[in-house]
Amino acid sequence: QVQLQESGPGLVKPSLTLSLTCTVSGVSITSNLYAWSWIRQPPGKGLEWMGVIAYDGSTYYASSLESRISISRDTSKNQFSLQLSSVAPEDTAVYYCAASSGGSYGYWGQGTQVTVSS
Repeated sequence: QVQLQESGPGLVKPSLTLSLTCTVSGVSITSNLYAWSWIRQPPGKGLEWMGVIAYDGSTYYASSLESRISISRDTSKNQFSLQLSSVAPEDTAVYYCAASSGGSYGYWGQGTQVTVSS
């Protein structure tokens, strides 16, 4: 059973960097079965795909976030992480990590609320 769990601060001040970690269990993040994404949902809006890290460590980002986003991994802990710099109130959202295979998301974390406010 694949499980994902997000962790990180729930409140970030404007202009600072948002950092979240997703801990994966049940499968290695280096397995070529899945790719590992960050997705967010601002209040009252739809889901927004932010970026992905593949089993080989390669990364791909949404063009709208490319200048501010970084996704990395710690294979020794079976974790992957999100960093989003220069945050603003518009970055307030529920942030999810998810595993995808064949273009569909089979597993999701429960989501974590991040509020950007001074």
